[in-house]
Amino acid sequence: MCEVAMEEQGSEITDMERCSSREEYGVMVETARRRVNPPLSVVWTTMLYCSEFITACILCKSYHKTNDVFWMSLTITFMLVPAVLIQLTLTFIHRDVGRDRPLVLLLHLLQLGPLIRCFEALVVYFKAGRNEEPYVTLSRKTNLEKGREMELEVGQAERTLATHRNAFKRTAVIQAFLGSTPQLTLQLYANIQEKYTLSVRLALMIITLVSITYGALVCSVLAIQITYDSIKVRLRPAAYLCMVLWRALEITTRVTTLVLFSTALTHWVILVGGLNLLFFFFLPWVEFWAQKGSLAEGVENNFSKLGTAVVLCMFTLLYACINVFCWSAVELDLAHQELINRKQSWRRLVLYYSGRFLENLVLITLWYFFKSDFFVYVCALLVVVQLLIGYSLAVLFMMLFYQFCHPCRSLFKYNVHDCLHCVCCRRRAASRRGSMPPSYSTAATMLKEEPLELLDPRNCLPPDEPESLA
Repeated sequence: MCEVAMEEQGSEITDMERCSSREEYGVMVETARRRVNPPLSVVWTTMLYCSEFITACILCKSYHKTNDVFWMSLTITFMLVPAVLIQLTLTFIHRDVGRDRPLVLLLHLLQLGPLIRCFEALVVYFKAGRNEEPYVTLSRKTNLEKGREMELEVGQAERTLATHRNAFKRTAVIQAFLGSTPQLTLQLYANIQEKYTLSVRLALMIITLVSITYGALVCSVLAIQITYDSIKVRLRPAAYLCMVLWRALEITTRVTTLVLFSTALTHWVILVGGLNLLFFFFLPWVEFWAQKGSLAEGVENNFSKLGTAVVLCMFTLLYACINVFCWSAVELDLAHQELINRKQSWRRLVLYYSGRFLENLVLITLWYFFKSDFFVYVCALLVVVQLLIGYSLAVLFMMLFYQFCHPCRSLFKYNVHDCLHCVCCRRRAASRRGSMPPSYSTAATMLKEEPLELLDPRNCLPPDEPESLA
């Protein structure tokens, strides 16, 4: 998964095997041929889509044999709804509606769109480099290690592969949070209610967990690429390891908490999930109306206001579904052309994880007191402690990522260590002011003097956006 994600973040601009460079006005211009990276992310997303779809079909057949109509209906729903949305997304991104491609449209109707798109991407990759082709456009990025701008020529094959990669990034997120997440929640709940484990159901749960983790990983990488669009972003393996552990623990503990709570208070979980979904769905719209933005500027110029509103509602629904289970890593700005706020609000990140930790604590505590007889032979207190520790570890890996592994951490005005250190300084300064009179001695001490700026509460808060490059 890490190799696929590394190809994901490096697909926009790749390294040069042998290049000639010249400096013009501080810009390094790369003019040689580049090695085109294989579309591993496209193949991986297609494999996840096909494996989950086929496994869900086999499980539905098993439910049909045992006359479990309820489980079968929900499994089919969570299998077909994301599949249809994926076909619409691929058709919309590649703009195939007005083109004469009947075979492609037929395969999309048969829910086989990712297969033909993956085949097209592989054909483009294997044909790339055989014939000399002029570059289509120039891409200018800033290399943080070299401290200068690089202007790279992008050929037709590379541009086509970039389109396929961007399309499959969106489909991976849709599959993860509109299909795999409710599917995993449903099958885990069914497994507890029926008190036995089917091999097919267990396989589907494992596949959906991998799909959700990969979708969350794509969200994090996309957030970095969007925020630092003018910078050549390169993530290290340690960064991917931190993100995988962070996302896997966060999603696993969240889904387990909701499922356990639903086994004790079945009807109340609908209220909890509905309130979460409605809050994150209307939050971007409230901010949009507060900014008095225009719907016509949000998506495309050739859309009517009704079509733009429908697309924005679907986009906001996906954003809400992501935030119900994990941090989306981006903030929506419906008044902006790209629909994404490039400013990284650390306050919202802190508020999200603080609120989510308290919510999980309340839900798992209610399950502990109202659990069913099925958990008599289970150490419920140990389960509660494990879930809380698991979510705390997820937050810890998130902090480690932003502190040590973020590719653009050098652009942060403050980092995790600075914020924590500043909070401690502020508390120490407040306690000293309350216990002793101020001292203006200039005598030397063994402790390192802290700058007065750190003691200012206005400077102790994390930034809303990274510093801009000089």
